[in-house]
Amino acid sequence: MAQKFSLGENCILNSHVVIKGPSKFGSGNKFFPFCIVGEDTPDLKFKGENTTLEVGQNNTFREFSKVHRGTKAGISSTKIGNNNLIMPGVMIAHDCILGNNNVLVDNTALAGHVTLKDNITLGGYTLVHQFCQLGSFSFSGMGSHITMDIPAFIRVAGNPTKPAGLNSIALERNAFTKNEISNLKKAYKIFYRDSLRVEDAIQKINNECNLDEHIELFIESIKSSSRGILR
Repeated sequence: MAQKFSLGENCILNSHVVIKGPSKFGSGNKFFPFCIVGEDTPDLKFKGENTTLEVGQNNTFREFSKVHRGTKAGISSTKIGNNNLIMPGVMIAHDCILGNNNVLVDNTALAGHVTLKDNITLGGYTLVHQFCQLGSFSFSGMGSHITMDIPAFIRVAGNPTKPAGLNSIALERNAFTKNEISNLKKAYKIFYRDSLRVEDAIQKINNECNLDEHIELFIESIKSSSRGILR
């Protein structure tokens, strides 16, 4: 273990865990054998600068998962929120930002500067291109190759990866009402099936959907895209 790290209360470290720093961990995190957390990034621009890893509470790092610290060329830090499950063989590269309650299934890989919001599930062997942003409650099928941004609530699958509908199962499990899900399905159909430009689709959603907090989140996740939306 490196000297420049701090662990909160009730963290559990199993055998053969590697923790490097500077890094900071909240309480209740679990580290399983052979995970490597807070290591230097292999990014060729990295020259040993004093970059960090910041981790919240109650995250699980399973066997052989890897998390790298940030770079000065990025935000100087990799950030992970609370209650994330990082399964075996997962790779989280420099300057990534993860929110809360995400599940990254075995051998998923996030390139540098990727942002995951909250309540996202990435199926095994999902690959995410650098600088992509995935909205809350999005989902990827096994082996997806994500090269553009995914709006909130959207399910993608296949290779080449394409939109595959609303992530309805996750919404039901998280106590979304039937009316809320129906409203999001209407927005999905407008955005993905009406062959409209992004700006025109957003305008039609504003005109025809009930503008509750979920529709607002869906629209915001589209407007905030920097790489363009996968359609």
